[in-house]
Amino acid sequence: MPHVNPEILVWTRETAGLSREEAVEKLDIKHVRGVSGVERLAALERGDEAPSRPMLVKMAKQYRRPLLAFYMSAPPRKGDRGQDFRTLPADHPVAADALLDVLIRDLRARQSLVRSALEDEDETEPRPFVGSVRMSDGVARVLTSLRATIGVDLAQFRGQVSPEDAFALLRSRVEASGVFVLLIGDLGSHHTAIDLETFRGFALADPIAPFVVINDHDAKSAWSFTLLHELVHLWLGTTGVSGTSTEAAIERFCNDVAGEFLLPADELIRLQVNDNTDFATALQRISDFARERHLSRSMVAYKLRRIDAISQETWRHISNTFREQWLRDRATRRDRAQQEEGGPNYYVVRRHRLGSALLSLVRRTMSDGILTPTKAGKVLGVKPRNVEPLLSLASPAGRGRAA
Repeated sequence: MPHVNPEILVWTRETAGLSREEAVEKLDIKHVRGVSGVERLAALERGDEAPSRPMLVKMAKQYRRPLLAFYMSAPPRKGDRGQDFRTLPADHPVAADALLDVLIRDLRARQSLVRSALEDEDETEPRPFVGSVRMSDGVARVLTSLRATIGVDLAQFRGQVSPEDAFALLRSRVEASGVFVLLIGDLGSHHTAIDLETFRGFALADPIAPFVVINDHDAKSAWSFTLLHELVHLWLGTTGVSGTSTEAAIERFCNDVAGEFLLPADELIRLQVNDNTDFATALQRISDFARERHLSRSMVAYKLRRIDAISQETWRHISNTFREQWLRDRATRRDRAQQEEGGPNYYVVRRHRLGSALLSLVRRTMSDGILTPTKAGKVLGVKPRNVEPLLSLASPAGRGRAA
């Protein structure tokens, strides 16, 4: 049997989010002759013993990895995250960042193929907004540039039926400017979902093929804010990953620009919330205010904190309450969805996550012979045989050449 690098056993377990104790229970490793299951697994992971094939089959199933992954020479290298803008707690799980690294590595490979395809097209030019500003320019100047490039009217944004529709409008304008916007929050299954503390958004500040990736496990009402936050990173020319918590000045700057884009500060005067407001009343006022504008409640609370309308303590209390409510609502929706028959079409969901700009690019570059079905599948994150069905579902509106 081929040699198994013990580091692979550690990597596959940790990226499955399992402690040794949890893995022993799932793998049903028994206490034998005075040696506990945990000690036996530790011996395998140190290389003191070689795993049997039946054990590897068990690991592949419980760790949700293909069997071939256990025969790699070494664990995959960490993804190049660019700048890490997150502030993570000391007990942040290793498994979460391992999943993030796999995702970023895949995104960079896809972005590289997109860039090459664009460079093979005669009309492609660098996007002038990438790296066009500095933080020292101030929020107002960056905001003006952002609005001029995207061309989104705030009244039109708020006039949409739902937060999802408002995001779709914003996304279409952003993609028309030459940015690829993807919704990805896992590695292809709910077992590999990446939590928001680990990754809320990612920006690849490439002048030819700039990417923004949004963790779609977040509340849909938060997608627009995250998109704008990551766009500011593109304007600053900074590639990197953002989470929910940060102490970095650049993150506060990106938040300020995105927040002012969606909710001008002078509008907060209408929202009478401060530290003396009854807590239940404050929650209701913020919720109503946010709903009318297709914004996340947490974003409105954050802006109140940034203008010192509420204290840090009040802001945390409000934000934590909204977070708990959202988690309960999400669990309820999932339970309801599991009880209902059927569900959205695989290709429709996949197309929504990829965005019309990427689909349009793949369609025309395949037609021009620039991308092969294999490379197209890599760009789209599907098998080559699924490329054509995926593209055939694209609406006529998405079939033109991206601006």
